[in-house]
Amino acid sequence: MDPHRVIAPQVTAAPTVKGPASYFPSIEEKYGQPMQHWIDLVVQSFDAGSTHMDIVRGLKADHGLGHGHANAIVAYVKAELAR
Repeated sequence: MDPHRVIAPQVTAAPTVKGPASYFPSIEEKYGQPMQHWIDLVVQSFDAGSTHMDIVRGLKADHGLGHGHANAIVAYVKAELAR
């Protein structure tokens, strides 16, 4: 079994990327971690029963992410888990 329940997409800064994934290149650049790191944290939080906004608040408080970046990651993971 793959250790990652949700896999980070391969995204470049190309203008055709839309939605939450369009933030991913700048998130990686600003916070110095690959998207898989953030996605795995969010999946673990959802698995532990945290809500969307609980996770956003945690990413902001514990990791220094801005609200838009945190929300984009959580929204992406939430949508992927709902598939």
